[in-house]
Amino acid sequence: MAADSNSNLRITIETNPSESRLAKLNIKCWPKWGCAPGKYQLKFDAEETCYLLKGKVKVYTKGSSEFVEFGAGDLVTIPKGLNCTWDVSVAVDKYYQFEATSSNESSSSF
Repeated sequence: MAADSNSNLRITIETNPSESRLAKLNIKCWPKWGCAPGKYQLKFDAEETCYLLKGKVKVYTKGSSEFVEFGAGDLVTIPKGLNCTWDVSVAVDKYYQFEATSSNESSSSF
């Protein structure tokens, strides 16, 4: 059953979100990050939401040959705890935001 714990660590991708959705998230006020093509070992200690301005990435979960692919124009949510390899084929330029850790997260949806 231990292998099933990874099933909760799924990357979600929203392709070409509307301008109003991006404005609601206040994307342009988020920090920016970029990287050159290459392979990067990453572990996410917090949930990250990012919007790719440029780039193309295949993400392989540690210990798996399966991958998720996303690129420019995608709004991506990466779950906390994901240990993965980013295989960047086209240089990435993205806005990103980490979820604030809060014990009152459930009340934030009101």
